[in-house]
Amino acid sequence: MTTALQPPPPSQSLLRLRLASHGGMPRPIDGAWWPRSHDLLAELPRLLAGLPRAWGHITSVTVNGAAWSAVPGRMLVFNQVVRLRRTVAASAPHTIVLLAPGRGRWDLLVVPPDTTEEAAEPLMAAAASGHV
Repeated sequence: MTTALQPPPPSQSLLRLRLASHGGMPRPIDGAWWPRSHDLLAELPRLLAGLPRAWGHITSVTVNGAAWSAVPGRMLVFNQVVRLRRTVAASAPHTIVLLAPGRGRWDLLVVPPDTTEEAAEPLMAAAASGHV
């Protein structure tokens, strides 16, 4: 007997990410990410796969510890080790920081997964336009 697995609905596979356009001015936020759950181990590979190639290999990710379920010290993503750090800084409760050696640092606003589409869209647009 074989079991056929149903593919996830198309909306489940789309990465909800908006990035700011590159300009000469540094920005406090480089875009917004709207994950589908609080499970970082499930969400992070999808995020990293959707980032621009120019960002290089992300080796370190810092997240707000209160916003995510289990956060191990590191995880294997696409056969590469990514170090995970947890912070409880009040200054960045809804952000994720991505680091790529020799390439840079990117700070993304994290829209909580349970946010409605009506509330999430303006947040993501504001982050992508630099108005957060």
